[in-house]
Order: sequence, then C-alpha cells, then structure tokens
Amino acid sequence: MTDLAALRKTYSQRTLSETDVLPDAVRQFRQWLDEALAAQVEEPTAMTVSTVSPTGQPSSRVVLLKGLPDEASFLFYTNYDSQKGQELAAHPLAALNFFWPALERQVRVEGRVEKAPEPMSTAYFQSRPRSSQLGAWASPQSQEIGSREELEAREAAMAEKFGDLNPLPRPPEWGGYILTPTRIEFWQGRPSRLHDRIVYWREGDHWRLSRLAP
Repeated sequence: MTDLAALRKTYSQRTLSETDVLPDAVRQFRQWLDEALAAQVEEPTAMTVSTVSPTGQPSSRVVLLKGLPDEASFLFYTNYDSQKGQELAAHPLAALNFFWPALERQVRVEGRVEKAPEPMSTAYFQSRPRSSQLGAWASPQSQEIGSREELEAREAAMAEKFGDLNPLPRPPEWGGYILTPTRIEFWQGRPSRLHDRIVYWREGDHWRLSRLAP
C-alpha cells in the first residue's frame, strides 16, 4: 500500500507578489484563467462549488464555470431542485475552488449567489447540444431513481415528447447562478511549502489585497 503521508511534491515554477497582480480581483482571475487555457491544462474551467445545508452540513461538487458576467462575477448552471440548488435557496452563499496543478496554482472564491436572469439561462440552455437539453429534461437531479434503465427510459420519453423540436424549451427548474465575490485568494506553489498567497477582499466598490502566510 502506498504511504500517503510520505508523498511529496516541490512547487517551483513561478512566484507571486503583490506587485504582480492587477488591482481588480476578478480581472486577475481572468488573467490566470487565460493562462490556464493557453497552457491547455486539463479541464481549466472545472471548479469545486461548496454550499451548506440548513443544518450546517457542507457539501461540494465539481461543476464548470460558464462565464464571468461583466468581468465582475462567476456564472454556472444547474438544476434548481438539486441538492446545491436547495441549499442555495436556504443559504445563498457559496465557495468556489479552482486547481490547476500543471501551473501549481489554486484560486479560492467566496461570495453571495443569486439566480441568473431567465433570458440568460434560456439562451445558454438552447445553445447546448440537443442531447444535453434532453438530459436536463430527463434527469430529476439529486433525487433517488430505481435504476440506470429508468433514467434512459425517461430520456427516451422526452425524445418522443419533443420529436424534432430543436432547440427545446428550458425546463423551469434548470438555470444559472451568479456568484458575486466578496473574497478571492490566489495561491502559487513555492518550494519548502512557503507558498505565495495573495488575498483580495471587497470594501464597498473597491478591492483591497494583502499577503497571507502559507
């Protein structure tokens, strides 16, 4: 069995200082995302979304970032009746985490979440492949189902229901969320575990930043 406690990796690709970053935290994120895209890292827009239940139980899952509206917020889509949708309805706060190991970088985002405007959700839904549109109609996300066959039967029923219609209407329980950040931290791996951590936090209409100990 592999000794997990003995696993080590030295991070030494880059540095990060207060003078390296942009004054706006979301624009700084856009710069790092563009660099991840240019480097062709695997799943550059994948992010862990963490929410909390009404009883205080945290939960996390990976979803894809689908936009940065007005270069000021983070956009993703899901089923509003899913676990995360129900948790966001009860507590409209969430945390995002991006990890790009090939660049030895991590970004943590915290903020308040609200539903995206319906026209935005509809436009994106209808831009997806038709198979994905059918899947959204067929899947009662986060609910228990009897079998894989039951799910496939629901998909077939939706395909029959909609016939050749394309694009499909957006399900009322499916749409986007916009997270407006109040805190964003940029982490750059460094040797000896003395990593660089630059954190921004919102003060009114402006961002302030400082360095954190690793």
